Amino acid sequence: MLRRESAWLTITPQLEEDAVWREKVAPALIGVPEHVLDICRYGVTEIVNNAIDHSESAKVGIEVEYQASRISVRIIDQGIGIFRKIKEYCGLDDERLAILELSKGKLTTDPSRHTGEGIFFTSRMFDHFSILSGHLNVGCRRGGGDWLMEDRDHPVDGTSVDMEIGPLSTHTTKEIFDRYATSQDDYAFGRTRVLVALAKLSHGEKLVSRSQAKRVMARLERFKEVVLDFEGIEEIGPAFADEIFRVFWSDHPETHIRPINTTDEVLRMIRRAETATHTGSPSAGTSHP
Repeated sequence: MLRRESAWLTITPQLEEDAVWREKVAPALIGVPEHVLDICRYGVTEIVNNAIDHSESAKVGIEVEYQASRISVRIIDQGIGIFRKIKEYCGLDDERLAILELSKGKLTTDPSRHTGEGIFFTSRMFDHFSILSGHLNVGCRRGGGDWLMEDRDHPVDGTSVDMEIGPLSTHTTKEIFDRYATSQDDYAFGRTRVLVALAKLSHGEKLVSRSQAKRVMARLERFKEVVLDFEGIEEIGPAFADEIFRVFWSDHPETHIRPINTTDEVLRMIRRAETATHTGSPSAGTSHP
C-alpha cells in the first residue's frame, strides 16, 4: 500500500466539498497522473456535496487508499439513505426503483440548486462504482452498461459510496462528458442509457404492463436521445411495448428512442407498436451506441 488517509468531518454550513478534496484527499494522491486526478476530484466533490446537501447526516466520512494497482475512495454518511430519499421524493413503491431513476441521470431532490448529473457521470468515470444503503447494494463497471443489484439481509444506515480507478487508466472526464452530450444542445447532457431490466422488482417478473413501461420512461423526455438496453430481457408484452414505442414517442417526438440488445421476440413487439404509429416511429436497432 502506498498511502492511506481517513477522516470523519462534521457537516456544518461552513463545510465545503472542495476543501475536503484539497485537505483530506489530494495529499494522499500525490504523483497520480493529472487526468486520473481530475476524475477523482470530480467524484469526491460530487459525492461529498451530495452528503452535505441531501443526506441529512451529521457527519461525512472519507477513506482514501492509493496502491500501485488501484485508487479506492469511500464516502460514508449516517443520514436518511439515498434510495429511501429518492423513493420518497419520486413517490415510488419500492426502493429498488430508485436505482432505475438514479441510473437515468438528471435526478435531484433539490432542482433549484442541483442538476442531478453528479452520480450519473461519476458512476461512468470510475472503473468500479457502488452504493450501499438500506437493504440494497448496487454497483456498475465502466463500459459495462449494466447495474448489478443485491438485496442484503441486514440493512445499513446512511449511504456508503465506493469508487475505484486504476492509476494508469487512460480515459478522461472530457471523454465521458462528450459520450453523453448532444451537439444540437451545445454539448449539454442530452443522451442517456437505461437498463430496462432495472424496472423489474423480482427475478421472475415479466415486463408486460403499461405501468412498468411508465416506470422505464419516467423523466426521459428531458433527454434528446434515450438508449434502451434490453440486455437480459427475453420478451416484453404488447402493452409494455406500445406505451414506450407508440404512446411515449407520440407524446415526445423530440426524444429519439434507440433500443439495443433486443431478442427477436422483443424486437417483434417493438415493430408491432411502431406499426400502429401512423405519424412515424423511432428507428429500432440492436447495435451499441
